[in-house]
Order: sequence, then structure tokens, then C-alpha cells
Amino acid sequence: MLNQKQISQVLFLDIETVRGYNTYAEMPSGLQSLWNQKADKIKTEEEQTPEEKYLDRAGIFAEFGKIICVSFGFINWQGDEPHFRVKSFYADDEKSLLLDFKKLLEDKFAGWQLCAHNGKEFDFPYLGRRFLINQIALPSVLQVQGKKPWEIPFLDTLELWRFGDYKNYTKLELLCEVFGVPTPKDDIDGSQVGRVYWEEKGLERIARYCEKDVIATAQVMLKYAVMPSVQETHIHSATFE
Repeated sequence: MLNQKQISQVLFLDIETVRGYNTYAEMPSGLQSLWNQKADKIKTEEEQTPEEKYLDRAGIFAEFGKIICVSFGFINWQGDEPHFRVKSFYADDEKSLLLDFKKLLEDKFAGWQLCAHNGKEFDFPYLGRRFLINQIALPSVLQVQGKKPWEIPFLDTLELWRFGDYKNYTKLELLCEVFGVPTPKDDIDGSQVGRVYWEEKGLERIARYCEKDVIATAQVMLKYAVMPSVQETHIHSATFE
């Protein structure tokens, strides 16, 4: 696992996504038709119409959803004591959010690795796809085409926990429980984000939830490295000039 110097060059992140339109009826007709094709392939426990599946599932697909929050944080050390700085960009306007995040990545975190739980299958590709859909050139850290696997600067706490067992999926909250890390799911969970966003207009609440996921991911990585946890009093908001 990582040593103290290496873990100080990791940007932990999490994104929150929702369906691109509040209702199925608001989608352009061409997108509706393509969603219907997608919905036919989505298996659900109960029989659902394409409209119902859109409300429940569209946010997880980059072609039909959007990013409303990116939370990120990093560890710095004071002696052997880890401290954590965390910050969020959240907005209804996805393009402005992504532009702000890109600028920070390139101004402050050039050359750093990105880390998320299930990031290689969700957060990183979703970010890349939404950058392109918004016609924003990819930040250098997401420019992975043609790179060898060991050249790609992505870390994934889910992948690390698998130890090569790719049939295994372990939720972040389960890892928090077994490692004695405070759970990030003490308010809402991912299934409720769409409702909180569209019905409650609760962007700040979503950002707080997203930041808890980032903090939990960093704490789990410290456990992997057999290093001290970040004490709650050592977690602060990040500021950038």
C-alpha cells in the first residue's frame, strides 16, 4: 500500500449524480426513444415502465444524467498525525461546476493521483464523459487513452479490497463498519439523492453527504496502509487562493 509521502499526493473524491431532467416527459423526444431502448435492458425486481425506470435509474448513466456535486479532499501530515482538508463544488449548472473543478485540478493538483470507492467503474468514467458532453477538454489526469494500466493515475478502494477477486463488491459503508470508521450514510444515501435534489432543492445537504463519502474513503485508505486515522478535530474545510 501507499507510504506517507505517496498518500499525501492523492486527491480523494466522490461525485453525486441525478437524472438530467426532472421528469421523463421533459426529455427531448430523441433522448426519450434512446432511453426506452436502454430501459428495456435494465432489470428491476418489480415490473416498471420506462418512465418509472427513468426516475429511479437514469442518474447512474452519464448519457442521461448529470453531475451536481464533486467533493474532494487530501491528507496532510503534522508529524505522524494525519489532517484532512475537504471541499465541494456543487451547482445546478453542471458545466460551470466542471470548469471550476478542472481549473483546480490543473492549478493545484497536477501530477496527483485520484482515488474514489468504485471510482474506476463509476466516478472517473462518468466525469470524463460529462466533460466531453459539455464540450470541455479533459483535464490531463483524465486523459487515459493509450496509457498502460500502471500509467493511469487512478486508485480505487474497492479494487484494492478485492485482492484480485473481481466477483466481489463491497460497499463503502461495510468497509467503514469493519474498520471502525464513522459511516457516511447517517443522513441520506445514494438512492435518495435524486429526490433530495429535485423535490427538496437540497444541494447543500447533498454536498455534506458527498463530503462524508470522501472523508470515509480517505479513512479506509489509511486503514489499508496501516496508518493512524484522521481525528474528527483534524478535518477542516479546504481553502484555495
